[in-house]
Amino acid sequence: MPAEPSTATLLIDGEWRTGPAAFEVVDPATLEVVAHAADAGPDEALAALEAACAAFPGWRATGSEDRATALRAAAAAIRAAAGPLAELMTSENGKPLHEARGEVMGSARMLDWAAEEGRRADGRVTPGNPNGPGLVLRTPVGPALAITPWNFPASMLVRKVGLALAAGCPVIVKPAEQTPMIGTELVRIINEAAALPAGVLQSITTTRPAEVVGALLDDPRLRKVSFTGSTEVGLSLIRSTGSRLRRTSLEMGGHSPAVVFDDADLPAAAAAVSAAKFANAGQSCIAINRLYVQRGALEAFLPLLLERVAALRPGHGADEGTTLGPLIDFAGLDKVERHVTDAVKRGAAVAAGGRRWSAEGAARPGLAGAFYEPTVLTGVDDSMLISSEETFGPVLPIYAFDDDEDALNRANASEYGLAAYVFGSALGRVWRAVEALDFGIVAVNDPAPVRPELPFGGMKNSGQEREGGSEGIDAYLETKSVSVKL
Repeated sequence: MPAEPSTATLLIDGEWRTGPAAFEVVDPATLEVVAHAADAGPDEALAALEAACAAFPGWRATGSEDRATALRAAAAAIRAAAGPLAELMTSENGKPLHEARGEVMGSARMLDWAAEEGRRADGRVTPGNPNGPGLVLRTPVGPALAITPWNFPASMLVRKVGLALAAGCPVIVKPAEQTPMIGTELVRIINEAAALPAGVLQSITTTRPAEVVGALLDDPRLRKVSFTGSTEVGLSLIRSTGSRLRRTSLEMGGHSPAVVFDDADLPAAAAAVSAAKFANAGQSCIAINRLYVQRGALEAFLPLLLERVAALRPGHGADEGTTLGPLIDFAGLDKVERHVTDAVKRGAAVAAGGRRWSAEGAARPGLAGAFYEPTVLTGVDDSMLISSEETFGPVLPIYAFDDDEDALNRANASEYGLAAYVFGSALGRVWRAVEALDFGIVAVNDPAPVRPELPFGGMKNSGQEREGGSEGIDAYLETKSVSVKL
């Protein structure tokens, strides 16, 4: 039975619908119920796919300029609603309000970029042949499914939706069950501002993702899946293809390393490391999870970093001055504690934090969520759990290194290859590090390497294909060769 009369959070075939049940949406800082969402099942998902298939011919035939105009209108509408959207995101995700607003504004930029990429998704004419010309055409792959995460519930959703629509593909969105309301509202804004035909953009909220996604994957009419989430789930999507190939984009775990050379601007590097680690309480696939600092610079660098960490202010994301929100749930908190306990047991020292954050005396009463102090560990070695498992929380382990090759080899010694960071000033040394690191994204003296114009994605078990940049739209297009005999 529904928790209360179901909210109409399902967009199917141009209509907002309720589901057979509803589920509660909880503020992770207070554990209070802030909303209810429709809990869809396989029947609703297949109805959405039916509508997407019906809409595909018309949207495919819509001119790229018209699709671009629609996406630009949606970007403008998102900017106009940035304040309420940020508040909504904070209420169900927990991140500080300024981070949420930045994510919303970044989402609008992604739509603008997708609009332009759709206009440039052209083919080519090959050089002359005795038999006649050859053509290479780009065509939309077909109905797509976008599975989006809770940690960046706006940017990951909009990036996928924008590229799919720009390419001419109808898209069904499945937001994470922890953050369905921001996804629902973004779909509503895009659908209305872009005046999309019924079935071109649809959304399914659910607490049964395996059932819902499984029903769609079993249907050969679904031609594309774009997933952001855990490596375990992403690999299961690959295995689920069975005997039928389907285009699948995956953006999964990160366990990102950062290397600080002794010639780096140490105050700037400390500020950048703190920002890249503790944004969203460390719950980011590109958060720094392993920090390698050259031994000769460690004594000077550590106080600079600890000063930055000490300035972080845990609390409710909507409260002024908060810079660190809660973890999304207590399962995440348990993992953080397990990693810290294991590291200390094996010889690491706690330089800052190291325990659950007490909300006693906080600006807002009733903060019962999964808060953890921003934490720095020193004396960490590669035998500890935190060295091989992605923590996904506000804990930063520091490793000392002596020579560059050792640091880069240790940075690469992971099944993941999403993002890496390098801090240094010698151009040749930095460039050698960039070339040596086996990661899809390498940030040089930069804590924020995600931009619409750059392709986003990883190597190894961090994923396949790319989103963003001129490469992003390729995941939604098929290539067709045409030979003509004159």
